[in-house]
Amino acid sequence: MLRGKNIVVGVAGGIAVYKVVDIVSRLKKQGANVYVIMTHAAANFVTPLTFREISGHPVVVDMWTESTNWNVEHIALANLADLFLLAPATANIIGKIANGIADDMLSTTIMATKASVILAPAMNTNMYLNPIVQGNISKLTQLGYHFIEPGCGSLACGTEGIGRLPEPEVIIAKVMEIFKGKNDLVGKKILITAGGTQEAIDPVRYIGNRSSGKMGYALAKVAAARGAEVIVVSGPTHLLPPSGVIVNYVESASQMRDAVLAHYADSDIVIKAAAVADYRPQIKSTDKIKKNSTTLNLVLEKTPDILFELGQLKKHQILVGFAAETQQLLDHAQEKLTRKNLDMIVANDITMPGAGFNVDTNIVKLLYRDGHMEELPKMSKEQLAGIILDKIRA
Repeated sequence: MLRGKNIVVGVAGGIAVYKVVDIVSRLKKQGANVYVIMTHAAANFVTPLTFREISGHPVVVDMWTESTNWNVEHIALANLADLFLLAPATANIIGKIANGIADDMLSTTIMATKASVILAPAMNTNMYLNPIVQGNISKLTQLGYHFIEPGCGSLACGTEGIGRLPEPEVIIAKVMEIFKGKNDLVGKKILITAGGTQEAIDPVRYIGNRSSGKMGYALAKVAAARGAEVIVVSGPTHLLPPSGVIVNYVESASQMRDAVLAHYADSDIVIKAAAVADYRPQIKSTDKIKKNSTTLNLVLEKTPDILFELGQLKKHQILVGFAAETQQLLDHAQEKLTRKNLDMIVANDITMPGAGFNVDTNIVKLLYRDGHMEELPKMSKEQLAGIILDKIRA
């Protein structure tokens, strides 16, 4: 799969640099042409000569040395790359990319490339969990950069925790995934709902839920990267829309229903990842309700069951739903799968750490209409999105 592919490996300064030698070797054995760019800090851990011998190409460290093969080397390497792998991705280089800083060969080349970029972070646990670093990772993820979550265990600083460079086989698998998934959804129209809905009480207040839209947007991003025509019907969210995706923004369940039905007939795959409010106020006040009493009584009525309606209208579409539960997960998910005429349902217990709303990971079980079930471990929502789309395509 990698034969003839041009992969630029960016190596930043961290103790995990020694593992990247093995990664470059594995990429070469898969038939890839590998070009290495190192920071000066990285060269303190492993010499450029080592990477040159393994990759078979000159290693670039300094922007200002005389070019060996290219006239404007950072532009040439940026254009040459079919994929850019950054390992280890330190807090420093992640911060530079997130804030548009290009002050060395590595950061400049990343800024200039249009290829997919994979970042494999490796750093001290507290540094990785620092809100600034997490904010930079979130920003880059929304801009289309791919991240591999670091491993947990003993770190070079003597502590235990998250921050280890992912194992070489995990990184190679991610590289394979990027190349494998680029075109397998070409010609498919995928309709995805994301986020939560808001049901107005008055012009100021509403009934809503905790959905951030991260799962739906991850699905849209991965589907678009694999060549699909993607339309997202999104409730209110602070997320940036993935590139190459059409987004229709709505607020209420009724608005979401209308937008979904407008695109349903000519969609090949429909994934309902949105957390639609089940109830809305029976009467919406046209004016702000004043605090004149200690209680406020609201009469609620059911909102449209969009997924059930889609199941009744289904012809050629593959229909996938989500079940976010707090108890009897499998029973509730199976009932929903059957009653709503779904092909697959993604079930998660939102009480589990790392599986609820407003987090970047999920822990799910996949239930199919033929009765079988698969249990998946904790993983990033983007990784889960890839697996869901793989199962749909299978």
